[in-house]
Amino acid sequence: MKKISCGTWAFSFGPYADHPVGVEEVVRRLSAAGYDGVEICGFPPHVTLDGYAAKESRRELVRLLGDHHLEVSGYSADHTSVNLAAPGNQDRYLDLFRRNLEMCADLGSPMIRVDTVAAPGSLSGQEYREAFDRIAGIWREAAEIASTAGVLVAWEFEPGFVFNKPSEIVAMHDQVGHPNFKVLFDSSHAYSCAVTGLRQQPPKETLAGGVNQLLKKLDGRIGHVHLIDTDGTLYGDETSTHLPFGQGVIDFKALTPPLLALPGIDWWCVDLCFCENAWDLVESSLAFVRGMAGRESAA
Repeated sequence: MKKISCGTWAFSFGPYADHPVGVEEVVRRLSAAGYDGVEICGFPPHVTLDGYAAKESRRELVRLLGDHHLEVSGYSADHTSVNLAAPGNQDRYLDLFRRNLEMCADLGSPMIRVDTVAAPGSLSGQEYREAFDRIAGIWREAAEIASTAGVLVAWEFEPGFVFNKPSEIVAMHDQVGHPNFKVLFDSSHAYSCAVTGLRQQPPKETLAGGVNQLLKKLDGRIGHVHLIDTDGTLYGDETSTHLPFGQGVIDFKALTPPLLALPGIDWWCVDLCFCENAWDLVESSLAFVRGMAGRESAA
């Protein structure tokens, strides 16, 4: 049976950036709604390395989660201070990665999320190929480091960062070539990358079979799943627009069977990031995803 979590970043990013909801209040809300867990945002103002520098503060968070019967499905680490696409940053990135990995261990998180940091259009020509190789090498080392802590490294591809073509997603996983490195499959980003080809390095690359074809191409490579709808446009000219389930264009009826068939996936995470009324979508989103997982009828 799939366990269902919700990403806490939904209540601190986008429409909530000017009035973020605190972690404790989010925990209480998700627990009352009936979620199995939370996926923790490592970006300000949530569970950052600076804000939770003391071990006791991390233990207090673990106690809070336990008191509310919530597990941790993953940790969305903030690596934005180090551009791993640029030469000479390997040691700085891995040092930051180790610090975030320690946070994962302290919180009991089985997964740490990573991205390529660099924006589309920031690299060209030979730089683009060299950065691809450089990132793959760094992530190979990071995956080995994380394996000793029992934490999976999951790469979230999306229009907001370089290397978001279907072929690049497959190639990156293969080039990293470490069993502890997997792809994070986000349904909205999958649509943006496979169907509309948003913010790709020219030439654009899409798939005739859309999201389901990308899922098939990533067979054996997926380690974590985020679920949300989209209309195939960009939010703030940056990354995939996230819409409430049923208000976008993703065919979840067709997507559900292959998602259920993915091996080794314990968690499905509801990703309400950028949704204007995310706070009011907590229950209905859980009901929808429970329905996908066969736990009850979809709302």
